[in-house]
Amino acid sequence: MLNMVASVDGATTVQGLSGQLGGAGDRQVFRTLRSLADMILVGDSVAMVVLGYDDTLQVTVEDIAHHTAAVARTHPSALVIADMPWMSYHVSTADTVNNAAMLIRAGAQAVKLEGGRRRIPMIEALVAAEIPVMGHIGLTPQSVHAMGGYKVQGRDVEAALDLVDAAKALAHAGCFSIVLEGVPAPVAAMVTEAVEVSTIGIGAGPDCDGQVLVFHDVLGLEQRVLPKFVRRYAGLFDLGVAALTEFAGDVRSGEFPDAAECYRLDDGAADALGLYGAA
Repeated sequence: MLNMVASVDGATTVQGLSGQLGGAGDRQVFRTLRSLADMILVGDSVAMVVLGYDDTLQVTVEDIAHHTAAVARTHPSALVIADMPWMSYHVSTADTVNNAAMLIRAGAQAVKLEGGRRRIPMIEALVAAEIPVMGHIGLTPQSVHAMGGYKVQGRDVEAALDLVDAAKALAHAGCFSIVLEGVPAPVAAMVTEAVEVSTIGIGAGPDCDGQVLVFHDVLGLEQRVLPKFVRRYAGLFDLGVAALTEFAGDVRSGEFPDAAECYRLDDGAADALGLYGAA
């Protein structure tokens, strides 16, 4: 099982490593975490966790490129994958390749896009342009309105078999890996068994080849209702609020800064400046 860190969403089987994938387009953060991830996904969830939007539909190619570049500047050893946002691969194959090229120029080594068979022409065009592609099926957040909300996919027989067929089609089209999101664990296991490429699960049970979670969710960097599949490993939002509250109190009371946190004048400079008694 693989290990990924996303922004900013969603690893592949590499040397038996296992772990979680989180998400963040933050340079300093990824300097610290790059050694922990086998793959880094700069996901369109940057829309909510960084840019303050309500859903992923608001984020643009330029937004993803900006955060991808920040990650790439840390020179991580992990594979950097950039999410293709909504409407960046829906109109034509030419638009798809041009938008993906922008993300590759920003520092991504692969791109991820959502959808099943209808995305095959786009995937084939990207592969023909020598751009590695990760697929994404199941609960696809960019299709939230068409799905009638964030609903688990593949719960009945027909829907489960459709997911297996879609995964086979994506693999045949050239995807090197497929994210499975919001899928019953047994169905994700069926898909994983049916395809030779790696599967990355997010809310898809333990049998995928890798796992991914949003970075901010793993660390508890914000307060929001989390999906059932998220395991929070820390509460950094609460720690941050406590630290900032203490800082604000020290400023208002005059306790910050103290003498140890101030710079001193050169010897004799205070008197020469008429600042008698200053140091």
